[in-house]
Amino acid sequence: MARPRNPLPPPPVLLLLLLLPPLPLLPGAGDPFPTEGRLMNNCIQARKKCQADPTCNATYNHLKSCTSSLSTLSPAEEPSVSEDCLEVAQRLRNSSLGSCTCQRRMKNQTACLDIYWTVHPARSLGDYELDVSPYEDTVTRKPWKMNPNKLKKLKPDWDLCLKFAMLCTLNGKCGRLRKAYGEACSRPRCQRHTCQRQLRTFFEKASELHAQSLLLCPCAPSDLGCGQRRRNTIAPSCALPAGTPNCLELLHRCLSDVLCRSRLADFQTYCHPVDGRGTCATDKSRCLLAYTGLIGTAMTPNFVSNVNASIALSCTCRGSGNLQEECEQLEASFSHNSCLIYLLFSPQRRPLQLRCVCTANSSPKPYP
Repeated sequence: MARPRNPLPPPPVLLLLLLLPPLPLLPGAGDPFPTEGRLMNNCIQARKKCQADPTCNATYNHLKSCTSSLSTLSPAEEPSVSEDCLEVAQRLRNSSLGSCTCQRRMKNQTACLDIYWTVHPARSLGDYELDVSPYEDTVTRKPWKMNPNKLKKLKPDWDLCLKFAMLCTLNGKCGRLRKAYGEACSRPRCQRHTCQRQLRTFFEKASELHAQSLLLCPCAPSDLGCGQRRRNTIAPSCALPAGTPNCLELLHRCLSDVLCRSRLADFQTYCHPVDGRGTCATDKSRCLLAYTGLIGTAMTPNFVSNVNASIALSCTCRGSGNLQEECEQLEASFSHNSCLIYLLFSPQRRPLQLRCVCTANSSPKPYP
């Protein structure tokens, strides 16, 4: 882009606002929890249509009994669906249920996802099928709203993680949501389910710009304080599992939970690398949304240490026996995912608000 002819730079506050442009709002984006009627073909509406047809309703109920058996599998067992159930599922492919989706901010999200997985019992989470995600392929954002006077509270010598934490605090909604999960995750006796639920609420309700900036703020390798703040963003001492469980055990917990299974499928769909150069199969903003969707589930990833930007699941593949290879593939889908690594830590791929040192009294500069 050509530089402006005016040699005088615009005010720093204006620069910050220009660097964080609002995206066009899609229908329903103004409501953090859109109703089912605002989705093109959500599964709850499709289920209601099916209920009105006796044949469709009977077929769906048959499939419901098929999928209920999947939750009883042990970690060592592969999910499988009988030929009879597959044949029944095929009958619904031409109905509205066959193409229905859900939205992560919709009301009755869990009910919608339950319908989706009932209709698609044979979809494997390990094959990176590009049509496997139960969520619609859209990214909706609200405009970044910030009172310019509040930006003066940012100190020039603060690291980026501290600055983005302050930007969240200065935003009423982001500050309230962050405080809620902070309190839930810092109680004397950790209640992991409560902590994880509040984390999910934060990443579902807070502005994506606020949430992603707070979670993925870039730190210089020598800045241990910044790295520690970044790693502690999700309160790992309470949000992550105690000890170091086997990764396949985490996967089993995830597959047994309809929300976690859906978020993992979303991640595998939209953060799938197509080559070793870091090229993602889909748009980078969709991968970021899928990544943040895993926070607060059994498959919550996090930074490995305070001194580097490596990301991994909190698990090990020791003791996997005959499933060692499968376990290592699961582990590598996070720790060695070239799409994710390049997306999060390459200045060219990183979202613009994560590439800039935003202060109230100096122009934003590219972060190395």
